[in-house]
Amino acid sequence: MTRFVLRALISAVGLWVATRWVHGIRIDNAGTLVLAGLLLGIVNAVVRPVLVILTLPITILSLGFFLAVVNTAMVALVAWMLPGFHIYGGFWSAFATALIVWITGWLGSWLIGPRGRVDVHVRKL
Repeated sequence: MTRFVLRALISAVGLWVATRWVHGIRIDNAGTLVLAGLLLGIVNAVVRPVLVILTLPITILSLGFFLAVVNTAMVALVAWMLPGFHIYGGFWSAFATALIVWITGWLGSWLIGPRGRVDVHVRKL
């Protein structure tokens, strides 16, 4: 449960960064931002695996690039479900948001580690 909450907060940070960098994305308040992060985590855990399996032939033909479209659809689904999360810029705004959330999630997973705890990386010279 701790890992899910940490990943949801990391998704919320990614969504916040996207609202600052991407034209056409707006989240009304901080509560909506946290709810969007939680809902994105739930959607990614429940809906995304089904969609990945259904689109597997297209994903294989595109050498995996179609997964970016699936991630974009997950962001758009969360925006559709949650009042206060708006996508005005269409597909490309949602695509850029999904990319930013993916990058922040990747960085967050690198920091959290596989066991769901914060790891400190020390580099000795």
